[in-house]
Amino acid sequence: MTTLLIIVFLALVIVTFSVMLAVTKPTKKETELGKRLAGFENVAAGEHEIHPDILKREVYSDYPILDAILQRVKLASDLDTLIRQADVRWTVERALFGALGLFIAGAVFGSVVLRNYELGVVVGLVAGVSPYFYLRFKRQGRLNRFTAVLPDAIDLMARALRAGHAVTAAIEMVAREIGDPVGPEFRRVFEEQNFGLPLREGLLNLAKRIPVEDLQFLVTAMLVQKETGGNLAEVLDKAGGVIRERSRLTGQLRIYTAQGRLTGWILGLLPFILFTLMDFISPSYMHIMLDDPLGRKWIWIGLALMSFGIYLIRRIVDIKV
Repeated sequence: MTTLLIIVFLALVIVTFSVMLAVTKPTKKETELGKRLAGFENVAAGEHEIHPDILKREVYSDYPILDAILQRVKLASDLDTLIRQADVRWTVERALFGALGLFIAGAVFGSVVLRNYELGVVVGLVAGVSPYFYLRFKRQGRLNRFTAVLPDAIDLMARALRAGHAVTAAIEMVAREIGDPVGPEFRRVFEEQNFGLPLREGLLNLAKRIPVEDLQFLVTAMLVQKETGGNLAEVLDKAGGVIRERSRLTGQLRIYTAQGRLTGWILGLLPFILFTLMDFISPSYMHIMLDDPLGRKWIWIGLALMSFGIYLIRRIVDIKV
């Protein structure tokens, strides 16, 4: 019991300091602003030997040692890409520390409630990966909104080209008239071209930032037209029609598979809900399964079978268009 209390105390200390560190430390913008102000002070003081880095560098942590370590890890780069695609105000450092804190808190909570360290570790793992699934959820929602608004942006570009505007002016018009998330992404393409990046590279960067099949199709059509020539407005009209048809078909498929997805959610959550209710109503009844070795064995078998069933349901309802 003493060992468990020590573990709980250490976990609470780690979680508390992690939260305080995440809340009190300066943001990335504040740090960059401080560095710029320090550079201006040095110039005013007569220190002219300043060699700023003109290339934008992604910073994963405000601490140089931790940032140097994360720069060498591919997982940090993938996590940074996921954060940007989800459009949340997180950093790689805060996401990793938050996941670590949730893992420790979940493991301690699971060990205390279930009175089993192995199951406690499983609860900690589920809590630790929850930020990743939250980012995936936010990312998918943003990509869905992008796909829904993209046909309107294509129609606006086509009308701008017919009115005599250049491609860059049409992109600027989309950036100014279309809302988030399409407008800011096209604005970035326009700004990249203003800074000297070729239009081809800007469009490829856009397709890399937004992994949507409809956008990949649009970028490919624009690049092929740029190389071979032709009426770009007509190409955009056809691309917009294809994207709208794909969206309509995708919506119909989501309606047809709604029952299967709802069944998967119910079957996945029902055992945990029943376990919680039965443990609240009759704790001694459920403790037999938790304390007995055979009961813990069947718990692992049940979790494995549930994971396999959820995987099969997802494969059945996930129909590619």
